[in-house]
Amino acid sequence: MSQRYPSSHGSMILFKELYMGDCEDPELYAAEPIWQWQQSEQGQWVMEHALTQPHYRIVPSMETYGFRVEIFGTLSERDEVFYRLKYK
Repeated sequence: MSQRYPSSHGSMILFKELYMGDCEDPELYAAEPIWQWQQSEQGQWVMEHALTQPHYRIVPSMETYGFRVEIFGTLSERDEVFYRLKYK
């Protein structure tokens, strides 16, 4: 799913969604999948070209009765077009 959210630096782009079951400490359980994404080709490209430091949020997931981790960031228009063509 590719979504855009307005921000002061352009549009925030949802780069990755991860789903987890119910757990005691979602920050701890989300760390490894986030790290693995950062080390992937897509994650490295995003980290290099993002206008602002990508960030994540953890929200409740009604689909899994657990949590959803969303990784967001902003790209220049040119990089956004490249990203959407190559990775989405």
